Amino acid sequence: MDGWYVDDRCFNCDVARQLAPDLVGEVDGRSRILNPPRDEAERRRLHAAAFACPTRSIHPPSGRLDQELDPFPMALDSGVLLSGHNSQHTAGANSYLLLRPSSTVMMIDTPRWSPELADRYAASGPITDVLLTHRDHAAHGRRYADHFGARLWVHEGDLDAAPDADQVIRGLEPQEIGEGVTAHPLPGHTPGSVLYLADDRYCFSGDSFYWSRATGDLEVADSVTWYSIEELATSLIRTAGRLRFEWVLPGHGDRRRLPVEEMSRRLGTLTERVRLLKPRPVDFTAIRW
Repeated sequence: MDGWYVDDRCFNCDVARQLAPDLVGEVDGRSRILNPPRDEAERRRLHAAAFACPTRSIHPPSGRLDQELDPFPMALDSGVLLSGHNSQHTAGANSYLLLRPSSTVMMIDTPRWSPELADRYAASGPITDVLLTHRDHAAHGRRYADHFGARLWVHEGDLDAAPDADQVIRGLEPQEIGEGVTAHPLPGHTPGSVLYLADDRYCFSGDSFYWSRATGDLEVADSVTWYSIEELATSLIRTAGRLRFEWVLPGHGDRRRLPVEEMSRRLGTLTERVRLLKPRPVDFTAIRW
C-alpha cells in the first residue's frame, strides 16, 4: 500500500491495530495495511504502530523507520504512559508506566528488553517497582528490575515464572503495594493472575479482561484461558464490586476510558456473562479484538 506493508512474521497480536485502527486492519488472521498515511498525523500513528509491533513486521516505503517518530513512552493520560516496543517473549503484551505523586514510577508488565529502552523509560522518573500481572508477561521482569534497582512483584500462583521476585503477593485478598495502588488477585487466566488498581482511576487488568473494538464492550479471552474460566468467573464475582476505575489498561486487547459508573456497570454485566461460560479448547483465532 504505497510501499507500506506487513511482513509474514505477524502473529495477529492486535497491537498495531490498537494504535492505528484506521490504517491497519485484520485480514485473514493477520494485520494488513488498509490505507497509506495521508498526512503527518497518520504517518506518526503508523510509525507508532510499527515501533510497538513485537515482530517489527510493519515496513515503510524507505525500508527503515524514522527513529525521530518513535513516540514511546507515549502518554495515554496524565498519570499513565504506554511503553510501546512490545516483546515477542510476552506474546506482544502491552506494558505501562504508572506515574506516582511522589515523582516515582511503577512499570506494569514489560516491553522488549534493551538497556537503551530502559534508560528511556527511567527518564520518566525513578522506577521503584515492576509489577507482573501474570506468568505470560514475566519474560523481562528481572532484567528491568535489576536495571532500575526496583522491586519485582508476582503472585504466588505464578511464582515459578519469576522465582526470583522480590515481593510475592499471597492469597486472594487485595493487598496495598504502594500509596494508592492495590493488587487484586484474580486467578482464572492463570493461577496467579493479578489486577492492579491505581487511584480508583487506572485498572491494569493483565489478560483477565480487555476492551473489544469488535463488540464495543469489556470482554474476556475465554478461548485463551490457560487455567480455568470457572475460576475467572469466581474471581470476578469476588472482586468486581470492589473496583472503581475509569481506564481499563490490559496486556492484550484494547484500552478504553469511560466514566466510573459506566465502567462499573459494564464490569458487572461482564461478570454475569462470564458466569455462563464453559471451558473450551484454546483457539487464538476466536478472540474478538
